Amino acid sequence: MKKLTDGRYVGTGQGMHGVYRVAVEIVRGKIVKVEVLDQHGTEQFPDLAVKEIPKKILASQSTKVDVVSGATVSSQAIMEAVNNALYQAGGQPEFISQEPLEFSTDVIVVAAGPAGLAAAITAAEKGLRVAVFEKEAITGGTANMGMGPLGIDTKIQRRVFNEITVAEALKNQMEYTHYQVDEALVQRYFSLSSQTIDWLEEMGVKFAGAFRYFKESAATWHIVQPEHGKIGPSAAATMMKKMTQRAKKLGVEFYLQTAVDNLVVEQGRVVGIQATTKQRQKITARSSAVVVCTGGFGSNPQMLQAELNLKLNQNFFTFNVPGIEGDGLKMMWKTGAQKFGISIEAIYVLPHNFNYMIADGVLRQPNLLLNQNGDRFMNEGMMGNTTFTGNAIALQPGKYAYCIMDREILQQYQQQGPDIVDIVHPADGFQVLEKEITKAAENHYDAIITADSVSELADKLKIPVEKLQQTLTEYNQMCAHGKDTLFYKSAKFLHPLTGKGGFLVGKYYQGAYGTVGGVRINSNCEVLNDQQQPIAGLYSAGTDANTIYADSYNFTLPGNSMGFAINSGRIAGSEIARKLKN
Repeated sequence: MKKLTDGRYVGTGQGMHGVYRVAVEIVRGKIVKVEVLDQHGTEQFPDLAVKEIPKKILASQSTKVDVVSGATVSSQAIMEAVNNALYQAGGQPEFISQEPLEFSTDVIVVAAGPAGLAAAITAAEKGLRVAVFEKEAITGGTANMGMGPLGIDTKIQRRVFNEITVAEALKNQMEYTHYQVDEALVQRYFSLSSQTIDWLEEMGVKFAGAFRYFKESAATWHIVQPEHGKIGPSAAATMMKKMTQRAKKLGVEFYLQTAVDNLVVEQGRVVGIQATTKQRQKITARSSAVVVCTGGFGSNPQMLQAELNLKLNQNFFTFNVPGIEGDGLKMMWKTGAQKFGISIEAIYVLPHNFNYMIADGVLRQPNLLLNQNGDRFMNEGMMGNTTFTGNAIALQPGKYAYCIMDREILQQYQQQGPDIVDIVHPADGFQVLEKEITKAAENHYDAIITADSVSELADKLKIPVEKLQQTLTEYNQMCAHGKDTLFYKSAKFLHPLTGKGGFLVGKYYQGAYGTVGGVRINSNCEVLNDQQQPIAGLYSAGTDANTIYADSYNFTLPGNSMGFAINSGRIAGSEIARKLKN
C-alpha cells in the first residue's frame, strides 16, 4: 500500500440492513483509530463486529482480518468501509487490471454457502481437486444469518427421546406437499441427514440440541452452539467457519470476491466457468464438473418482481443478504436448465425486523389479527407456523396485517410467559419491549403502533372507528364466552382487548428467508433440461435447486432449507467423485 496521508477519513460499507460509516484516523502514515460512527444492533442482539473488527484492524494495520462469528456480514461491511477510507488517504486504487488467468481442476463450485462448502469438502475428501468461486469477501452466504440444519433420526434426537424416523419424516413431507415434489430426492436427503450431523460434529461443530420451531413441529432443527454461547439468529455462522476451515485443510482453493460470469459449454457439456475478480482480473477455469450453489435471488428486487410479483422492501421483506441475486440461476437457464419450482421460504415479519427483533417477537403473539378492512382473516392460534401466517397475510389488502394487544395482556405475558414460545426471538423480550417502542417512535418507524384509545387506534390504522369498534366488541364477546365462533381459536388464546394501559400493534408483512427453487435436479443433484435429461457436467445444490416444498415451506420439519443445502451439496460432491472415478 502507498504511504497514507495523515488525517481523518470516513468510508462506507454496505451491511445487511443499511450502510456502515466508519471513521479512520491516520497519524504518521499509520492507522491509529477506527470508529464505527452509527449505532448498529440492539441491546439484546449487539453487533459484535462494531467493537471487534476495529480492534483487529488496528492490531494488524490491515483490513485482511478474520470476521467475527455471528456477525459476518457486518464484519465485511466495516472492512469495506475502512478500505474505502484508506483509499481516500492515498491507499492503492481498489481496481487494478491484471493479466488473465487460466487453469484446470477437477471440480468447480460456484458460491461458498452451506451447499457449496459441503460439495467442496465432500469432493476434496474423495481426493478431487476443487476450486470455489465466491463473489463476496466471506464464505457462508445466507447461513451466516441462520441457526442450524435439519437432521432425521440423529443421536442427538434419540438421547432426549425426540427421535423421528426417515419413514415418518418422508410421509410428512410428501403429504404436506401433496406429492408435488420428487420423493426420490427427498428420501435421499433425509436418509443422509443423520450421518451429516455426525460429519459436521467431526469437523468441530457443536449442536445445542434438536429443537422444534413451534409446538406442532418435529424436533428436527439441530441448532448450532455458537462460539459466543448464545443460540439465536446467526448461530450457524460458527458452523460455516468450521466448514471453511475443513475445506482449506483439504486443499480446496478459494477465489473470494470473484464473480462467476458464465458457464463454459462445449458440445452440450459444461466444462468450466469464466469469472472476474474484484480487481477486474479475468479467470477461465476448466473442470470435469461444475456445482452451482448461489442461493437464489432473495436480494434481487427486479427478479422478485418478474418471477413472483413481489415488491422487495415495499410489501415483502427478506434477509437482504448481499450478493443473493440469482446469478447462478441465470447462468443455468442460459445453459438450457429447466426453469422449475420457484417459490419463497415464507414467513411474516415486521419490516427490517433485525432492527426491531424484540418487538417482532413480542407483538406476534396470537391475539387479534386484522387486515386493513378491520376484519379477522385466520385462526390466530396458528401464528406459530410462520409460513401459514405469511401466506394468509399475503392474501390481505396491501399484503400486511395488524396484530393487536394491550399492555394488560403484555403484563400477563411478563408474569406468566407468552402464549407461543419460540427460540428465534429473545425470551426476555417481553420485559424490555418499551425500549424498542421508544426507539421506533424516535425513528418514525411506522410498523410499531401505540394508541391510548379505540378512536386513536382507528385513526392510526386508518380503519373507520365504527368498524374497528364493532370488530373489537365481537371479539371481546367471544373472549368472554371462551369460544371463537368465527375461526375456532383455542380458548386459551382468547384474551379480551380492553385497551387498559394502551394498545400495542405490530404491522406485519409477508417475508422470507429468501427464494427457493429455480432449476430441476434429480436425486444425484444433476441439473435437468426441459426434457428432464441431465446436462452433462452441471450440478446444483442448495436453494437454487430446492424444489422440495411445492407451494409452501414445511416448517413442521424445521431446519429444512439449511439441511437440504448441506445434504444436497454432499450428494453432488459424492456423485461427481463417483462418476470421475468410474
